Amino acid sequence: MRTRVFTTTMIAVGLALIASSALGQGAPVRVFASNGFRAVFDDLGPTCERSIGHRVSAQFGTSTSLKQRVAAGEAFDVAIMTSEAMEDLVKAGSVTAATRQPLGRSGIGIGVRAGAVKPDIKDAEALKKALVAAKAITYAGDGASRPHIERMVSTMGIADVMTKKTLLEQGSVRAAEKVASGQAQLLITLISEILPAPGVDFVGPLPAEFQHYVSFAAATGTKAANPKAGSALIACLSGPNASAMLKAKGMER
Repeated sequence: MRTRVFTTTMIAVGLALIASSALGQGAPVRVFASNGFRAVFDDLGPTCERSIGHRVSAQFGTSTSLKQRVAAGEAFDVAIMTSEAMEDLVKAGSVTAATRQPLGRSGIGIGVRAGAVKPDIKDAEALKKALVAAKAITYAGDGASRPHIERMVSTMGIADVMTKKTLLEQGSVRAAEKVASGQAQLLITLISEILPAPGVDFVGPLPAEFQHYVSFAAATGTKAANPKAGSALIACLSGPNASAMLKAKGMER
C-alpha cells in the first residue's frame, strides 16, 4: 500500500516538474497591458501560460503610458490596449496589423470606499446630486475614460464645481487608492478597473445617457522576439473560454 502511494506521488511530482520545465523553455512572452484589462489578464494568464507552453511577463499601465514606452523603443511581444491606442500603434508600425484581435469592452462606473453608503446614481439627476455632494472625486488623468467623464460633468453644468474637488491621478490604480484611503468619496473609471480594486465597492454603471464603452484589442509587436507564442497568447485571451471571465470582471464582447 505504501509503495503504491509513493509511486503515485512520484508520478505526480514528475509530471509537475515536466510541466514546469516546459514553461521554462525560452524567453517569456513580454506583454504591455492596459489597466482596464488587468483583472481579466491576471485570472486568465496562468491558464494561457500552460496552453501556449511559455511563461508570460506582463507590465500594466494606462494605454497612454504604455504607448509612450513603445515609442521609446522598449521591447514587447504583445500589446493589449484600447482600440484607439492600438490603431495608433498600427499606424506607427509598432504592431502587426494582421495579428490585431478585439478582446472586449467595459463601460464606465462609480466606486466608493468599501463599506461606505452607496449613493443613488440611477439617473442623471441622482448622479448629479451625488457628484455635487461628494467632498472629492477622483479618476485617472491619463485614462481612456477621462474625456467622457469631463464631457458628462460639463453637460450637467457642474464643471466648475467639480474641477475644484477633483483629484486627478496617474492611472486608475492610484485613483482607487484615493477612495480606499478616504481621501476621495467617489471613483469614476472603467467598471473593469473598479471591481478588482482593493478597498473599493462598486456602486453601478453610469446612467445610459452618460455611458460610454472603452474597447480593448491585442496585437503582436513588429519586433516581437516570440511572435508565434505572442499570437498563441492572443488566441487564448480572445477565445470562447474567456467569455465568462470577461463578464465576471465587468467586461463584455
